[in-house]
Amino acid sequence: MKVYEENNQVIVEDIKDFHPQHIFECGQCFRWDRQEDGSYTGVAFKKVVNVRMEHGALVIKNTNIDDFYSIWKDYFDLDRDYSMIKERLSRHDKILKEAVQFGWGIRILKQDVWECLVSFIISSNNLIPRIKKIINNFSEKYGQPIVFGDKVYYSFPEPNDLYDLSVEDLSFCRMGYRDQYIMDAVQKVKHKVIDLENLKHLPTSEAKKELMKIKGIGPKVADCILLFSLQKYDIFPTDVWVRRVMQHFYLGSNADIKDVQKYSDLHYGDLRGFAQQYLFYYAREQRIGK
Repeated sequence: MKVYEENNQVIVEDIKDFHPQHIFECGQCFRWDRQEDGSYTGVAFKKVVNVRMEHGALVIKNTNIDDFYSIWKDYFDLDRDYSMIKERLSRHDKILKEAVQFGWGIRILKQDVWECLVSFIISSNNLIPRIKKIINNFSEKYGQPIVFGDKVYYSFPEPNDLYDLSVEDLSFCRMGYRDQYIMDAVQKVKHKVIDLENLKHLPTSEAKKELMKIKGIGPKVADCILLFSLQKYDIFPTDVWVRRVMQHFYLGSNADIKDVQKYSDLHYGDLRGFAQQYLFYYAREQRIGK
């Protein structure tokens, strides 16, 4: 990759396996919005940037070279060889080969653990437009303002911003029953019942058990947090819809979630998380399993 700064933006040339739509529309994040010109504007790590592809180069607007190397290079997982991952997954699986070709530009983001944790609690039994609206309202109320262009964005609220609140204080966000789970997370993180920074260093199974100490975090939500913020790629997040997708493609109508987990372990191994994202995006866009 060739990286340089120009006019308040960073340009990354010779980049492979990167497509903003595939990355931001595959269900892994909720604070990126498509603009009229096809670019995406998002908030992460208290920064607002706009991302687009232009003549084969990645252009990140409203940033500098220092932030690229300290934030965005890692956030977009640019050091990973996705061509190798796609080749391995496609080698003996025609369906996954089609899914990889369809979502060829997916990269799994390395999101902030706290933001990812809260976002996927909110996502439980919820639709993406509503999830995004709740998170935006939550951030506007308790986050910090960030001006970009002619619009004000807001950082994601930290545990310290929320510690003195009550469940009732969150009711305006219309989280429903999830607001009590958010406050439980705040208390447990603040009091170090769960050490978010240490989770990356634990084996996947132990990190999952730690996350599930928080009310509202079941196996699927925990798996999403592990995959999208803790770089645990040896998991295959499975809810009812993903189970239907796997039934449709591979396992037949009688397969349950345990069957899906067993199949993903056997066939995808340490690349399970990547396989799930390619299959999820492909199936959703083709409306398979709905």
